[in-house]
Amino acid sequence: MNRRDVLIGGGLTTAAAALANQGASRAASPQAASQPSRAASFWPDGIRMPITLSLMFESGGQSRFGAATPFGNFTPGEGIYDLPTISWYRYGVTEGIPRALDMLARLKVPVTSHMTGLAVETYPEIAKSIVQAGHEAAAHGWDWSDESSMSDEQERAFIQRNVDVIRRVTGQTPVGYNAPGLRGTRNVLSNLHDLGFKYHIDDVSRDEPFMVQLDAKREIAVVPYAVYLNDLRAYEARYMSDSGYLDTIKRSFDQLYKESATRRRMLAITIHDRLVRPEHAATMEEALRYMLKQPGVTFMKKVEIASFIAGAKDAIREPIGVVYPTIGGLYRG
Repeated sequence: MNRRDVLIGGGLTTAAAALANQGASRAASPQAASQPSRAASFWPDGIRMPITLSLMFESGGQSRFGAATPFGNFTPGEGIYDLPTISWYRYGVTEGIPRALDMLARLKVPVTSHMTGLAVETYPEIAKSIVQAGHEAAAHGWDWSDESSMSDEQERAFIQRNVDVIRRVTGQTPVGYNAPGLRGTRNVLSNLHDLGFKYHIDDVSRDEPFMVQLDAKREIAVVPYAVYLNDLRAYEARYMSDSGYLDTIKRSFDQLYKESATRRRMLAITIHDRLVRPEHAATMEEALRYMLKQPGVTFMKKVEIASFIAGAKDAIREPIGVVYPTIGGLYRG
């Protein structure tokens, strides 16, 4: 299966369409034959468990003032430019993304890049380089504004502006969305559906993709986020050492891989452009090589996972009022 045949604008890829059409009855490939017989039923084409990577392209899209910074001393006051912090974010385009693309090319691993609109506008050549390397362009809001407090009209305009610049610069129309900080409005899924999106990732409630029913006729896919495998926790918040982050990835993978023998599982890892420092790249490459050694493991773009789950008859489908049970007035089936 050639995953470079992805057609982002149409939402379905050649590979993902094949996955959706094959269903659970497809005979296991030789690669899958050595695995437990039930494993092949959850992901066709010999896949036991997919891994999906997010490469966040945010450089230049951060707040003009008061952006999160690793520099704790002499932090400038309100309205004063923080020069070292500006350079901290610029590292993502001078070093981080080129280094990540080199690593991904060596390993032949595809990613989904969630692109902040202002970052694409500021550094169009970087956005082009990601897509030209065969990766998926997805949306990540225009900038770091508080999307959750917007009106429906404001939110749709905020997202559409993001879509427009990605399409103009890269030629791809994004169909996947990640809100800044994962926080859209209470109506974000309906707004995304109306704008033509096929999936979003701002949900941490499962370790498998599923469908959210917005009403009796509309639905949107979820390709879940794994917050604990977000590199911000290790490299910017300093919650984990480098070795601790690597160990967390391996242990999470091992457990999900074991579970994948009897149920549908996936693993999501997020890396940020500004954090692909030398030590991070080495750690991530070690983690990816570790996972690639296991039979039936493959790397998929999120659009492929979303397209497959949308066509899977045995996919979990939940009304939005069940997905967000504490929000009143949402569709409950």
